[in-house]
Amino acid sequence: MSNVRVRFAPSPTGPLHIGGVRTALFNYLFAKKHNGTFVLRIEDTDQNRYVANAEQYIMDSLEWCGIAPDETVGINEKFGPYRQSERKEIYKKYAQQLIDDGKAYYAFDSPEALDAERKGHEENGKTFIYNWHNREKGRLVNSLVLSVEEVQIRIENGDKYVVRFKTPTNVSLEMNDIIRGKITIDTNTLDDKILFKSDGMPTYHLANIVDDHLMEISHVIRGEEWLPSMALHVLLYQAFEWKAPEFAHLPLILKPTGKGKLSKRDGDKLGFPVFPLAYTNEATNEVSRGYKEDGYFSETVINFLAFLGWNPGTEQELFSLEELIADFDLARVNKSGARFDPDKTKWYNQQYLQQKPNEELAELFKAVIEKNVTSSAVERSQNKLIEIVGLIKERATFVSDFWDLSKFFFQAPMEYDAKASKKQWKEATPQIMSDLIKVLSEIEDFTATNLETIVKGWITSSELGFGKVMPPFRLSLVGAMSGPDLFKIAELLGQKETVSRIENAIVKL
Repeated sequence: MSNVRVRFAPSPTGPLHIGGVRTALFNYLFAKKHNGTFVLRIEDTDQNRYVANAEQYIMDSLEWCGIAPDETVGINEKFGPYRQSERKEIYKKYAQQLIDDGKAYYAFDSPEALDAERKGHEENGKTFIYNWHNREKGRLVNSLVLSVEEVQIRIENGDKYVVRFKTPTNVSLEMNDIIRGKITIDTNTLDDKILFKSDGMPTYHLANIVDDHLMEISHVIRGEEWLPSMALHVLLYQAFEWKAPEFAHLPLILKPTGKGKLSKRDGDKLGFPVFPLAYTNEATNEVSRGYKEDGYFSETVINFLAFLGWNPGTEQELFSLEELIADFDLARVNKSGARFDPDKTKWYNQQYLQQKPNEELAELFKAVIEKNVTSSAVERSQNKLIEIVGLIKERATFVSDFWDLSKFFFQAPMEYDAKASKKQWKEATPQIMSDLIKVLSEIEDFTATNLETIVKGWITSSELGFGKVMPPFRLSLVGAMSGPDLFKIAELLGQKETVSRIENAIVKL
């Protein structure tokens, strides 16, 4: 497949939903699979809903996910500008071309007049559609019924107007979607969509087609919600006598219940993010959670999004970005909606956490430690942090979990698990622990291996039984019957701190 060019074209009206990130990802994977180009175009023609910090948020989100565009605002602007608001004059020219060719027309109908038409139709049990049924019957005010002179006078007088597409009649339009196959539409059922407004701004439909053509987009890969617009877009390509790109409409991302499209409210209600990065609405100061800030890795987000609608056809579930590029195929994208599973996203994060080097995780853990303690019982050297991470990460899903799994390394127990204390701390325990202190104090090589050999040897020779020593020993160091290998804990705490904690337990318990 030669000269593949795809685009992701979001509107900067707020934070980028993960449905949008999934669309960007599939475009990126398709482009890279075919040595093509991934374009980011900012479709900001809806100035009423424009949000100032949304464009940068989109850029930051794609960057964090590792799917940054090859061409966009300020980057390789081969077909710039890449903001639609900066391309207004281009659209005006093409709107005029359609009018001159008799494939579009001016409409001067006021919103009030159109509302009256709708209500009149509803009263008769009908639905008002602005199309071939009524566009030339005189009730509607457009250039199909007005003279050229009347149209010109209205425009010169500053009358508000829109340019509508003159949808062809009696055409059985055959289209092909890479994912959904052959689609046939009767053009008589379509309305005459607005393409351009008198304020100089195009609608999505005109701007989208013109930009895709001028930017030489070969494949349009977008969400299912745009499927109803496909017929209009194909008809526009035909009207301009341009070659249309190939289309592929991705399935919806559904709520965890499998019913309805996933929304921000679902995330708020069930406690998971639906945006890649945290986002603050500048107007309301409302903060929306992000996957990054919630502790997910970017690899996790990419992996679980890839599986929302696409299937590799194998049992493999963990894919690097490079593997996704190699295996991605639009033919393996499903038609039906993909159910979002919050628990599965956590599973993915757990898998990636286990794969990450302990050195990298230790660096991330430092920030968590700083939030919880100002000083620690264990010297916070990089090597010790790396060892601690290696001991606890198997039981963690997020780096933030590390604290609860290892806080006893950094803070001596202030209290002890009541149930464990009652069960493990007997009348003879203080004396046994005092004897253990003597043993530990005499050990010169305070390493886990040596500790285990000496302590277990002492238990055996003293005929104490492991159950009388090991549980209260752990309770003294940890405060509970949890944690990794006990002798490794003692090694990392060091001789002085280990002895101090046992002494403290004897006093408190």
